[in-house]
Amino acid sequence: MADGDGLVSVDYEVHGKVQGVFFRKYTQGEAKRLGLVGWVQNTSHGTVQGQIQGPIARVRELQEWLKKIGSPQSRISRAEFSNEKKIQALEHKEFQILK
Repeated sequence: MADGDGLVSVDYEVHGKVQGVFFRKYTQGEAKRLGLVGWVQNTSHGTVQGQIQGPIARVRELQEWLKKIGSPQSRISRAEFSNEKKIQALEHKEFQILK
């Protein structure tokens, strides 16, 4: 991975048609492709939420993907990001789909 000062953690929530369209599976695949760790899960109010950790440039790439691309059948209305902070070490071992 990158130097400790280049790592960030950010929470996200994606709104739109993002459940029942393999959004979590595609998010996991994209995160793994970028070498990121964290998690993704469906919420009870029809959104998808999670956390991303890794080198800042790669995190930005996944943020753009979450805002504009998503899974092939998804329709993203908006993506919100919060609690961004620099971290010294990754807090997750991989990128997981939580139930």
